[in-house]
Amino acid sequence: MTEGIDIKPLTITDSEAALALYNELTLGPKTRDHTAFEVVVAHPGTTILGAFDQKTLVAMLTLHLLPNVTWGARPYALIENVVTTATHRKKGIGKQLMQHAIARAWDADAFKIMLMTGRKRAATGFYEAIGFSTEDKTAMVIRRSDA
Repeated sequence: MTEGIDIKPLTITDSEAALALYNELTLGPKTRDHTAFEVVVAHPGTTILGAFDQKTLVAMLTLHLLPNVTWGARPYALIENVVTTATHRKKGIGKQLMQHAIARAWDADAFKIMLMTGRKRAATGFYEAIGFSTEDKTAMVIRRSDA
């Protein structure tokens, strides 16, 4: 556990700091869309978890808990938009944040947790060290031509 780091769900009041972190993550166009952030924060089953160093947001991820018909109607989880600000990388904060999200998913009785990572970021080693595997699944993506 990294000393001095507080992990908690983000709220609408965190939108400015969250948008700055999203812009460190994305390879696409920069975002300033506070309304989009508010929609995600308010979405049922979705939590944006933030890691704070003192009162500064230094890392975050989005955890979606999704309803499911199979596996006894247990939900599954999807983790997206994992990012740690450049000044706080390699300090264990991302790992701590991921472990927190995993614990929340298991507490919600999720039967699996999924995520995808882009090849350009080469973060597979980070996720494998936490316990994720490509052993039995292959992720596939289709994007709109304007995305």
